[in-house]
Amino acid sequence: MKKSKYSPQQIAKILKEFDNGKTAVEISREYKISTAAFYKWRERYGGMNGKELKRLKDLEEENRRLKQMYANLSLDHQMAKEIIENLPAGKQENFKALP
Repeated sequence: MKKSKYSPQQIAKILKEFDNGKTAVEISREYKISTAAFYKWRERYGGMNGKELKRLKDLEEENRRLKQMYANLSLDHQMAKEIIENLPAGKQENFKALP
C-alpha cells in the first residue's frame, strides 16, 4: 500500500480549508493532489480533527498487520494439516490430537 505524503494533521488542515470556503480545485492546485484524492479524503475523514485522523490511520495500519499475520498463520496451519494427512498410517496416530 502506497504511503501518503501528507500526515493526518496536514489532511485535517486541508479539509478545514475547504470548510472555510476554498474550492476543491484551488486546494488541489495548491497541494498538488488530484480532486479525486481530495474528495476521497473528504468522504473518509470529513469532520475529524488531526488527533482522530492519526488514531484512525494507526488503527488501519494495525488492522492491516493483523490480517497479514492471520493469513500467514492460516497458511502454516493448512500446510501442517496436509503434511500430517500424507504421513504413513502408523505415524499419523501421534498427531490425532491436532484439530
